[in-house]
Parts: sequence; C-alpha cells; structure tokens
Amino acid sequence: MIASLAQFEAFCRDLPQVDERARAEASARNDVLTKPPGARGRLEELALWYAGWRGEAAPRVSAPQLAVFAGNHGVTAQGISAFPPEVTAQMVLNFEAGGAAINQLAKESGASMTVVPLDLDQPTGDFTVKPAMTEADVCAALTAGWEAVSEGADLLVVGEMGIGNTTSAAALAAALLGGSGADWAGRGTGLAPDGVARKADVIARALATPPDRAPLEVLRCLGGREIAAMTGAIARARALRIPVILDGFICSAAALVLDRAVPGALDHAVAGHLSAEGAHARMLEALGKTPLLSLGLRLGEGSGAALAIQIVKGALACHSGMATFAEAGVSDKDG
Repeated sequence: MIASLAQFEAFCRDLPQVDERARAEASARNDVLTKPPGARGRLEELALWYAGWRGEAAPRVSAPQLAVFAGNHGVTAQGISAFPPEVTAQMVLNFEAGGAAINQLAKESGASMTVVPLDLDQPTGDFTVKPAMTEADVCAALTAGWEAVSEGADLLVVGEMGIGNTTSAAALAAALLGGSGADWAGRGTGLAPDGVARKADVIARALATPPDRAPLEVLRCLGGREIAAMTGAIARARALRIPVILDGFICSAAALVLDRAVPGALDHAVAGHLSAEGAHARMLEALGKTPLLSLGLRLGEGSGAALAIQIVKGALACHSGMATFAEAGVSDKDG
C-alpha cells in the first residue's frame, strides 16, 4: 500500500535501470542478421529497447497485459463533456462484457485484459473550487494501479475510461508544462467549439490559484483516480522491468507526472500512437517520445497502444527469429 506521495516518489527514484549487457548482446545479434544494416528502421530500435529492459538478447512478447482504469470527475459539473458521467460506469460494464473496441484489440494482440473501476460513485472534487483528491485518495489510486500489474506480464498497456478526463489531462499538462487552458484544451469525445472554449476557461480558472508545482501534488489537485492509477501502473511496470506502450493524451498526462517527478522514469516506455487530440503531439514532444502510429484515434481505452503491441511483436519476431549470416550460409557485406 502506498502510504504517502513522498514514499511513492522516493521509491520511483530507486527504480531499476536498463540491462546494458543484454542490450549490447542484442545489438551484436542485430549486426549479423540477414539484412542490410539498419534495414528494419525503428523496428531495430524497438527490439534493442525491449531486450535491454527484459534482460534477454533475443526476447519475444508472450504475455502482454492491458489494464483499463475507470474513474469519475467532479469537474463535469462545469459542462465540459459531451457525455454524462453515468457513461463511465456503463462503459465499464461493456468492458467486462467484452463489447468495447479495446476488448477486440486485446483479443487480436493476445493480451490479457484487466478492468479496474475506481470509486465510480464518488467523483473527484471539482478542481475549479477545491483539489480533486486528498492525499489518501491519490495514494489509493496509485496503489490500485500498482497492484493491477501482473508480475507475469512481459509488456504493458494502460488505458482509461472517465467522462471529463481530457479536461483533467489538459489541466495537468498546463500546470506541468506551462501555457494557458486554450493551449491544451481539445475536443475530447467530440465537443463543439463552444464546448472547447468552456473547457479552456475551466482550466484557466483552476490554474488561477496554481497548485504546488511538485508533480505529484499537481496530480492530486488536478488529476483523476484513473489517471493516478495509470501513473502507479507505469511505475510498477518499471519496478518489474516490464516495457510499457503509452496510449493517447490522457495516458500521456499520467506518464508526464511520473516523468516530471523523476527524470528518466519513462525510459522503459514508448509512445504507441499520436491521437487526434490536438495537444497530444506537444505532450509527446515534452516527453521525448516519437509515436509508433498515427491513425487519428480519439477513443482512449488504450486502443492505440493496443494496436502498437503488434508492432513491438513484429520487431521482436524479426530480431529473435531471423537467421544470422553464418546460420543461413549467406555472405555478409564483408564476405
């Protein structure tokens, strides 16, 4: 159980680092595979990244996990969503019944799926008038994310469901990266221009009395339970040396908190995709992450990252399954 934000941050400052020996061995293998140097482009980078975190020169993905966290936001009282808060619980039932898009994508990628609803009957506070969460609230959510990660997983995707959470994610970005509410507010689930303007105003009002700039305090004041849970899950994956594929705008905001709290804490993560939420590209730039896919998605749920599981699997299938020049009896460039 995470007892305090200080405890969580201290733990995150002592997370394991990449296995440089395994990465070097993977790089040496890559150099003698039956292909021209660099011919597989970013797939080669992905294979070396994954090998370094799993500690194997020729690894495979065999047990990916997809964890979806759900929470409700009190800031929806400000009219910042195209959908009512009841949709969060309704979509959780849909996830559990296997009827959502993410269920289909998890099935296609061979990923197990974990659904974690977080006190849906108790929305966070409306952060225009008070902090979204108490320290106990945010620690409970971080713990839920931490405990949701399977020790047997070898790749993790975290997703979310929560009406109002693009507003929370935009407020987090504005507080941690600077800029106005208008710089970060987007359409979310499909707001009209007047709705986007209202969202921007809500964020501006929340930042008029800015929270303590410590990233975990920003999360407490402006975040949501599902966002905090994703932060906790990403940190737990690092503790277990499980590589992570980040999803869209909201997941990236959860990752941003961790990145700003502990520089380098996202070295085990790649960006799965660039979402249609306008400010996502700026957030990824701040994180130093280049997305694997760009499909115009604004669904959330972990859907873009779930699609990217196949990219990582493909990178490792080539890296670990291809023959070397010597094994195939093929002359290399120096032969």
